[in-house]
Amino acid sequence: MESVAQALANLEKTTDSPLFVTLGRIFKDAGHELALVGGPVRDAFLGRKAPDLDFTTSALPDETIAILKGHVDAHWDIGREFGTIGARIGDDTIEITTYRADKYDRDSRKPEVAFGKDLTEDLFRRDFTVNAMALRLPEKVFVDPFNGLQDLIDGIIRTPGKPEDSFSDDPLRMLRGARFASQLGFEIEDATFEAMKAMAGRLEIISAERIQVELTKLMVGKHPRKGLTALVASGLADIVLPELPALKLEVDEHHHHKDVYEHTLTVVEQAIDYEKDYDLEGDFILRFAALMHDCGKPATRRLEPGGGVSFYHHDVVGAKLAKKRMQALRFDNDTIKAVYRLIELHLRFFGYSDAQWTDSAVRRYVRDAGDQLLRLHALTRADVTTRNRRKADRLSFAYDDLERRIVEIQETEQLNALRPALSGEDIMRILDLKPSREVGEAYAFLMELRMDEGEIDPVEAEKRLLAWWHSR
Repeated sequence: MESVAQALANLEKTTDSPLFVTLGRIFKDAGHELALVGGPVRDAFLGRKAPDLDFTTSALPDETIAILKGHVDAHWDIGREFGTIGARIGDDTIEITTYRADKYDRDSRKPEVAFGKDLTEDLFRRDFTVNAMALRLPEKVFVDPFNGLQDLIDGIIRTPGKPEDSFSDDPLRMLRGARFASQLGFEIEDATFEAMKAMAGRLEIISAERIQVELTKLMVGKHPRKGLTALVASGLADIVLPELPALKLEVDEHHHHKDVYEHTLTVVEQAIDYEKDYDLEGDFILRFAALMHDCGKPATRRLEPGGGVSFYHHDVVGAKLAKKRMQALRFDNDTIKAVYRLIELHLRFFGYSDAQWTDSAVRRYVRDAGDQLLRLHALTRADVTTRNRRKADRLSFAYDDLERRIVEIQETEQLNALRPALSGEDIMRILDLKPSREVGEAYAFLMELRMDEGEIDPVEAEKRLLAWWHSR
């Protein structure tokens, strides 16, 4: 954004819709104020349409419902307690909230809801100046009492009032500051950042679910390094993601190794660069796996004789640590399982360039990756951060070769649906078994056979199964 004039032109263009005129008119006719507020105004200045349309009004919730009736396709009052009424008009979903003048208990993030009567007061209670701008409707009068537009132009994140008061009211705003640094690429203003550092401990009263939402948004932003470095430098990461600052391992004069923290941030950035190659744009699972892929190194670091450093089994340890952290942050089981598998497998490839794998090893790689194969491709490639151009090229060419072989085997053996030639029901019939541990062992034997030798026909599989069974 180059100037105030350009910004205002973007706002006018983005809000040039009958929706805004209609809503503004019906509220004005009813004797109430209405304004587009917060994120939608900010995004309009940036020349993009916000995913949500938020409005604020002088009308109380019941009055808002009465005004909307007959003008919307549907409305709901699930947020009535907090002054919010939702509605659908054509393809647009909107939320209209009564002016707020909340008070907060220091030991709780939940406010004592109080409705206000003034737009400026409502804007003052918002998190950052770039979100404390409004457009009065239907007149389209821009309201910016805290110079949010200038901060938007300058790329600055700051609070409308004293940051200490804002963060005391709602500590989650500190995490939002890091999230907006990631999403917008902005710098956090010095006084605001100092308050984040001083008050980081206040995050402990925030629920894990809310922290998870902000962390997810941070990770899928355009500039996650900015958000992540803000988390670490402010001390917020010590509370929400302590595994990240723990990567800043001390290096003594006798034992040298790669800066694990900086390596990790670089891997995250390189994983993002690979997203387009695997149709994974904005993929949280890939990015979070990249962030946590080496989190097992602090626990496994060993200083070896002669100045070497080892991190044996940091892949397995890291997968377990990542799982534990994600469970604490209340991530869903499928997401946890996917990240766990990627971290567990992220080192598997690195022997390939030294000795080309057998077809059996390639099959196992695909089988173990399962539905995370494309993400594993991206993560493995991203994990190469060496400045040695020859080594980097060798690893890149080796992974090109591995992907080529995977495609060839998939085409000839339907590797995506990798199964033994005989089903569990076949095994029970052939061996005269009922569902039991032995059936699982027999199935595992046939799967190993499939991995080692590729596809074999059911008749041959039955012969091999019977021979294995009688030799036990």
